[in-house]
Amino acid sequence: MMKRTIIVLLVASAISWSCSSDKDKNPGEPDSIVGTWEARELKIDEETASDDEKNGRDLLNLLTAKECYILKLTFNEDLSLITENSLNYLEINVNGSGTGLDIPCPTEQDTDASTYTYNGNVVTFVDANSQTVTLSVSITGDTMAVDATDLDIAELNTGGQLIFQRR
Repeated sequence: MMKRTIIVLLVASAISWSCSSDKDKNPGEPDSIVGTWEARELKIDEETASDDEKNGRDLLNLLTAKECYILKLTFNEDLSLITENSLNYLEINVNGSGTGLDIPCPTEQDTDASTYTYNGNVVTFVDANSQTVTLSVSITGDTMAVDATDLDIAELNTGGQLIFQRR
């Protein structure tokens, strides 16, 4: 009787170890990218960065500090992609005392819809100009890193790594 109980427990243990749950999804599976991702940071190499890279980083930092997210990517479970880009609507104003610049959060944005594939940490989609875009992404939890030059978005495409945070 004791041997039988031990065998049943061993079999039950083996079965429970062999079953996986939805929590054990691989990072390359489509649902690991599902969600709305906001560009929050441009990481650059300070020593080799161009002035354009530094300006892009500073612009993104300034707006992110105001909780203004000028670039959003929404990957849906049905493999549709919505991109929201406010860069074309940025305004740079001299502040009242003439000692600095003010960049308000744009109220307008360009929105595009497409479809995407996500396979092995590579995202492919067709952009608003009907060009196929292929991005290597690195996702850790709710943070996604993308080579900024791959996105080909003005003001943010000179170099560095664009960091997105999932909402």
